[in-house]
Amino acid sequence: VTQKYHSRFILNLPEAELASLERVCFQVEQAHWYYEDFVREQDPSLPTMTLKKFSHSLFHVCPLLSHWGDDHEQTFQNFMAYKTRVPVCGAIMLNETWDKCLLVKGWKSTSAWSFPKGKINEQEPRHRCAVREVLEETGYDLSEQINPADVVELSIRDQSLSLYIVSNVPEEYPFATRTRKEISKIAWFKLQDLPTWKRNKSVPGKFYLITPFIGCVRYLL
Repeated sequence: VTQKYHSRFILNLPEAELASLERVCFQVEQAHWYYEDFVREQDPSLPTMTLKKFSHSLFHVCPLLSHWGDDHEQTFQNFMAYKTRVPVCGAIMLNETWDKCLLVKGWKSTSAWSFPKGKINEQEPRHRCAVREVLEETGYDLSEQINPADVVELSIRDQSLSLYIVSNVPEEYPFATRTRKEISKIAWFKLQDLPTWKRNKSVPGKFYLITPFIGCVRYLL
C-alpha cells in the first residue's frame, strides 16, 4: 500500500474525524474499495487484499494513523464490532398493485436477495439514508414518495434496521445500480412467493435477509 492512499483518503480529514477510530476506519475501508475496484482493475498484476491486510499496511504507512498501528489486531476487531452496530436504512418497494416487492442481490454468486438498504452516515436522518441507499443500489429516486412514518423497525444482533414502505413504484422502471461490484441483480418478486408469507411455503434461492420483515409487511398490508 503506497503513500498515495494516505494523501487521497486520510490527509485532508478534519481533526475531529482523525480523532475517531471509527471514522478513520471507514475512510480506510473506502480506500480499500478503491484499490480493489479501480486500481487492481487497471493493473491485474497487483494482489487482492482483505480489508484487514490492507488496513494493516495503511496504518503503518500513514503517519497520521501510526499510533494505532502497533495494536492493529485490536483496532481492527473494534472497528468490525462497531460496523455491525451502525444503523441500516432502506426501503420495501411495492408495485402499483401492492402484490410485488423489489429485491436486490449482492455481487458474489453466494449472495442473498435483500431489500435495498445500507448503513447510515453520521448525523444523517434515517429516511434520507433510505432514499440515498435506494438510489445508489437501484437508480430509483424515492424522495417524492417516502413517508417517514411508514417504517418497519427491527433490531437484530444489536443493529437497528429501518425499512420504509413505499408503494406505487412502477414495475417498468429501468432499474440500474450506481454501485460498483455491489449489486448483481435487481428484480420484482411476488409477495405470496416469498418465504414465510404462506405457511409451509418452500422457496428456492437465498432470502434469509428479508425473512425477519415478511411478517410485519404481511400485517401492514
